Amino acid sequence: MRTGRNRSVLSEINVTPFVDVMLVLLVIFMVTAPLMQQGVDVNLPQAKGKSLPPEERIAITIKRDRTIYMNNTSVTMPAMKQKLAAISKLNPNVFLKADKDVPYGLVVEVMGEIKEAGIEKLGMITEPKLDLK
Repeated sequence: MRTGRNRSVLSEINVTPFVDVMLVLLVIFMVTAPLMQQGVDVNLPQAKGKSLPPEERIAITIKRDRTIYMNNTSVTMPAMKQKLAAISKLNPNVFLKADKDVPYGLVVEVMGEIKEAGIEKLGMITEPKLDLK
């Protein structure tokens, strides 16, 4: 004989395994995403700010050994200035990435050459700063 207790059907879904799988996928994507980027390896300084939209842009990179790259192509300072002067009429967005160990004077010198070439918009690219509190 059955007792007088009615058992109801449990209709809730356990989301714990789903959350665990999603967190594992998140970690995998966070680890592999930086490996998918190509370009010149630069140790960028960290700063607070908004990330930029992925659009066509000219990237000037200064490596630790003071070599200058223009969109992943090694250039000299005069060649960079000449190329930028040729395209300055298009009013392009130019972004400067400099290794954090590059002397400040060299960065300012490159910035001066970019401005002298007629580029109006110059942005600095940094790594996002993580606040660990």
